[in-house]
Amino acid sequence: MVGTKDSNAFKRIALITNSESRKVAETLKSLIAYLQSCEIDFVLDECSSALLEQLGGDKAGLASMKDDNFDTGCDLAIAIGGDGTMLKAAYLACLHDIPLLGINRGRLGFLADIPADAVEEYLKPIFAGSFTEEERFLLDVEVLREGQSILKSSALNDVILHKWNIAKLVEFETYVDNKFVHRQRSDGLIISTPTGSTAYALSGGGPILHPSLDALVLVPICPHTLTNRPIVIDGNSLVEIVVGTREIDHARLTCDGNIEFELAPGDRICVQKKDEKIRLIHPRDYDHFSILRAKLQWGTEVC
Repeated sequence: MVGTKDSNAFKRIALITNSESRKVAETLKSLIAYLQSCEIDFVLDECSSALLEQLGGDKAGLASMKDDNFDTGCDLAIAIGGDGTMLKAAYLACLHDIPLLGINRGRLGFLADIPADAVEEYLKPIFAGSFTEEERFLLDVEVLREGQSILKSSALNDVILHKWNIAKLVEFETYVDNKFVHRQRSDGLIISTPTGSTAYALSGGGPILHPSLDALVLVPICPHTLTNRPIVIDGNSLVEIVVGTREIDHARLTCDGNIEFELAPGDRICVQKKDEKIRLIHPRDYDHFSILRAKLQWGTEVC
């Protein structure tokens, strides 16, 4: 969904970081100074508070919050860092239904699209109400063992079944909406949202999905049978993976890059769209294809 809000809509902003980088700290300090000049209230997460102290900043009178106690009075979250920081912030923003904006201090920055060297230039019109708001969906993940739920998690980019600590393929079966798709031996399987299609799924040979698509992509990782190719399915599908590998701790589950769980033979991984969505704030002239051209260097001469 694309839309705008009225001007002066952002009264209290949560600042979120996830790095000890000095560059992130410097951008955070500059952002705080700008917010203070605009007389906009803000609150620091734990990492931002520690970064400011590391840089020798004055924290006196600045509000802070713990990650497990998000300030519900905020109506916007700003993440300073790379896409990893955006993923951390996305869970918090989704949980409290507030929009999220990213200032890029990482590498590619598909999600954090405000350049760190032009923060004021981009934020001024956004704070004045000129911006685009876009919805992205997340995934709910549940692991069942002998019919009992033993893990629940979520992901904005991807859910990955992958081999662990041994150069041996994992075996599993895949079902979509209770229909058998295939039995596979490979290094694993990536279940990706459109948002995650430019992450690990892209490295695995998967297609790039436009963020507006209501779709998922299943990308095998180094399949033993080369005819196993990426599959794009409806975004409302229920995907189930049944672990067939006989060894304990030969396969693991990862959600957005975080290793969540050691899988056992017979475990059933259930993945489907989450009810709640994340709302991303972009500059008014945001263009997804422009982002792709810049980040993936399309059209750049190679020689």
